[in-house]
Parts: sequence; structure tokens; C-alpha cells
Amino acid sequence: MADRMTGPVVDSGNGTDVEVGPMTDAEHLWEPVPGCWSIRRRSDGPGSRATLLVGAGDWGRDSAPNPHPTPPPFTTIAWRLGHLSEMLALRADHTSGSHARTRDEYRFHGDAAGAIAAFDSGAKAWRATLLGADDTALNTIGYCTYPYGSDPDEPLIEIVWWVNQEVLHHGAEIALPRDLYRVRNH
Repeated sequence: MADRMTGPVVDSGNGTDVEVGPMTDAEHLWEPVPGCWSIRRRSDGPGSRATLLVGAGDWGRDSAPNPHPTPPPFTTIAWRLGHLSEMLALRADHTSGSHARTRDEYRFHGDAAGAIAAFDSGAKAWRATLLGADDTALNTIGYCTYPYGSDPDEPLIEIVWWVNQEVLHHGAEIALPRDLYRVRNH
């Protein structure tokens, strides 16, 4: 998925190269509608209907405690990419790492290159975790101790299914605003 954000070309699925420019910082943070949730400078505070910025450092991800706002806010590429990166990195840690990383210490990126690198790092960590899991691990309840989901109460195979769904649906959600950003002034 990272190559679809960095370009210069990607395989269309049938072996044909399709040009895609690298994601710009402006595109990464683009808010196509009012009230978007995004990754924001901590000094600017949370966006509309968000009550906090999750994470550490200069940038944070818009969030609110449960119950979340209804209807859900539209989220930017930055928010979606940050959410995926955080989820992959922390789930890898809570499956085959220290079992200690938290959302409060996760660092989000306001620039496209940093966010894409964080996603790539998280995806590689999750992949390495899965490659190290045998059938026994996949069937073990609580093998992943990620504290922000049902992971401690589910077999790892169910968590793998959930993570795949998250990557697929947020990946598609990232692709659409990329297309809209590209054609917004035409």
C-alpha cells in the first residue's frame, strides 16, 4: 500500500504501470469537508467534535472518548494513515514485542513522508509478527494483549481477520481522497 502513496508508478493489477505522484503534505492534511478529524499540531488543539489529541510529541490524532460522535466525522488521509500505523505498530508490540506500548506514547506525523514511513514500519512489524505465529499461536485466546480492542479475549486468528479488515477499508478510504484531491480543481 505504501507504494500507492509514494509513486512514481504502481502496478494496476494487470501488470500495467499507472502513474501516481508522491503524496504531498497538503494532500495528507487536506480537509475536503468541514468538521474533519485529522492529525493536528498539539498547539492548535483538537478539531471539531474531537475532545483530545491522542499520541505524544508535536502532533496528535483527533479523538474523543466513547461514545464517539454520531454521525462519525469524516477523517483525512492523515487521520486514516495515522490510525493504521498506530494500530499495526501497537498490535505487533502487544503480540510479539514488549507488550507495553501505548497510544499515549505513539508519535504521529504531520508530514506525508513521515506518516508513510510510519505506516511502512508498522506494516513490517505486523507482518514479522504474523510470520512468527504458528497454528497454536493463531488459535490462542489472548495471544495479542493489545489493550484497545477485544484482543485479550479473542484467538489471534480473529485479530488477524480484524486487522485485515481495518487495512482494507481504511486503505480504500485513503485511495478515494487521493483521487478527489488530484481532480479537485478540474
